[in-house]
Amino acid sequence: MDVVYDVADKEDIQELVRLRIAYTREDLGSLSEDDERMMKNFLPDFFERNLNQNTFSFVARADGHIVAQVLLITIEKPCSPKMPSGLVGDVLSVYTEPEYRGSGICTKLMEKMIDAAKQLGICRLTLSATDDGYPVYKKVGFEDKVTKYKDMIMHI
Repeated sequence: MDVVYDVADKEDIQELVRLRIAYTREDLGSLSEDDERMMKNFLPDFFERNLNQNTFSFVARADGHIVAQVLLITIEKPCSPKMPSGLVGDVLSVYTEPEYRGSGICTKLMEKMIDAAKQLGICRLTLSATDDGYPVYKKVGFEDKVTKYKDMIMHI
C-alpha cells in the first residue's frame, strides 16, 4: 500500500469534514441525523477560515482519498517560563479509517505533526487520549499530564 503524507489544503475540505464526522461518530458511539447535518453545515466554513492559518490537518492519502488525519490547532498565549514563545498546540481528531489501522499510519502522522509543530515554534502540545490512541501518543513522546491544577470546563 502506497501512503502519501502531507498537509491538507482547501481542496481537501470535504474529505476533512467526512473524517471529522467519522471520528465524532466513533468517539460518541453514534451521531444523530441532526448532529451530522449540523456538522456538515458548519465544518466547511470552519476549515475555510482556519485551515493552514491556526488549524493544520496532517493527512495520509491512500487508494485515492484521505485515510487518516491529525488536526493541530495553534493558540498564542502570553509567554511564561514553561511557554517561552507563548505558542501552544492542541491535537485533536486523530483518526484513521478502520481498514487502515494497525499499519503505522497514525504514528507516522503524529511524528510529522510534531516536526511541523517544532518548526512553527510551538513550545507545548496537548491532547486528550482515548484508550486506543494512548499507546501511539506515548510512543511518539507524549507524557501523562501531572499538574497541581484541576481541568475544568464550562459549556455555554
